[in-house]
Amino acid sequence: MSDFVNWLDGILEKPPLEQLTSDLATLGRYVLTPEIFDVLKVTPLGKNNELQLTDGINLLAKKDGAYAYVFDGRRYDMGNKLGSLEAITEYALRDKEHGKAYKEYLLDLIEKI
Repeated sequence: MSDFVNWLDGILEKPPLEQLTSDLATLGRYVLTPEIFDVLKVTPLGKNNELQLTDGINLLAKKDGAYAYVFDGRRYDMGNKLGSLEAITEYALRDKEHGKAYKEYLLDLIEKI
């Protein structure tokens, strides 16, 4: 899959498998127009009686449509500790200033355990 922009006519927050309509997932990064604030004012409360941004985006997409950027790359699940640690470690190792020292730290740590 390559990078591209795709028309989005709706979005679902963690749908059950039987409600999946595509193989795409949101990564929680959005570029929104100011209109989203008006839409959120009339968006019904969702899961856990909370206002869900994705519900507002879904309403906006159904009203005016929206775009989704599909990228080819690694997705980190920042909603759990392991995913966060993987992201931090991989980005730290790529860092020009600290990557080499961080790698040496990790190798030293691994030898000790």
